[in-house]
Amino acid sequence: MSRGGAGEALMFIDQVRVVLRAGRGGNGCVSFRREWGAPKGGPDGGRGGDGGSIFLKAEAGLSTLSYFRFHPINAARKGAHGEGSNRSGKKGEDLVLSVPVGTVVKQASTGETLFDFLQAGQKYLAVKGGKGGRGNATYATATHRAPREWQPGMPGEEKELILELKLIADVGLVGFPNVGKSTLISKISAARPVIADYPFTTLIPYLGVVDVGTDRSFIVADIPGLIEGAHLGLGLGTRFLKHIERTKMLVHIIDVSPYSGRDPVKDFRVVMGELDSYSPDLIKRPQILVANKVDLLTQDKKRLEAVKRLAARRKLPFFAISALKQKGLKELVGAMAKTLAALEETAE
Repeated sequence: MSRGGAGEALMFIDQVRVVLRAGRGGNGCVSFRREWGAPKGGPDGGRGGDGGSIFLKAEAGLSTLSYFRFHPINAARKGAHGEGSNRSGKKGEDLVLSVPVGTVVKQASTGETLFDFLQAGQKYLAVKGGKGGRGNATYATATHRAPREWQPGMPGEEKELILELKLIADVGLVGFPNVGKSTLISKISAARPVIADYPFTTLIPYLGVVDVGTDRSFIVADIPGLIEGAHLGLGLGTRFLKHIERTKMLVHIIDVSPYSGRDPVKDFRVVMGELDSYSPDLIKRPQILVANKVDLLTQDKKRLEAVKRLAARRKLPFFAISALKQKGLKELVGAMAKTLAALEETAE
């Protein structure tokens, strides 16, 4: 039996607490053969069936843990009791629960990571069904011909787990709210995030596949906007910072238009500080610095020049683009692909 498929993707849920209960084993049977011509037949009580186990399996088409929001307790079937004539009880049916690729399974009580789903098709035995009990036929010996002993079925395992989804993407787009990350991913991929002119328009991470030529592609994640104090829970808090952890490189988007009301250089430092506070490893990854909304610049190019100098000081690749007007996107995508290719060669 399999549950939790793609049809359950009702909303974006990236962390749930669940209780999984494996099935109890069936009891062994006490029985003696009583047939015509064999009035004093020997013991023939069969074993109980093993209880069903619960497996978690990564499905490629699934992008949320929403199934578990509505089904926090899942139980497998128990094994059937043994019967006479040495008939064993039927094994309880296993339960297979689908999770998205990128799901991390943790022990709720300790936070220990038990399994990490990195590829579709991976399967993890979360809780094991209980063993079926022995029937009295198994206790018969040459000196103990009429045993009445039997064994009850063993209880199945029960665990409280935390399932945490961390998106798997090659490139993470980071930056303050409304800097144009959603517009950029909508222009370079088939992803269609909600785009509007107010803070926190993007309330869930979006993934987009970017094609480079005919035989190469990579995945970009639009991470909802960060603000100062995000690692402490401000704004959208740490809810989406975890989705940056698996990315191989970061593309830092800065709004250089005169309408944001913020200092673009300070924006960069704030976001870098939040990444560093959450995980120092993040700021060590390859980065590209992007000045967006250059189509809104007037004669005053001070904001653009300030970001350009910042990139030079940090020795970061720099691109000035207009995601809305699709200006400079080809060069930016090429730089992403080149950086990822270099990382793959290094890994080899």
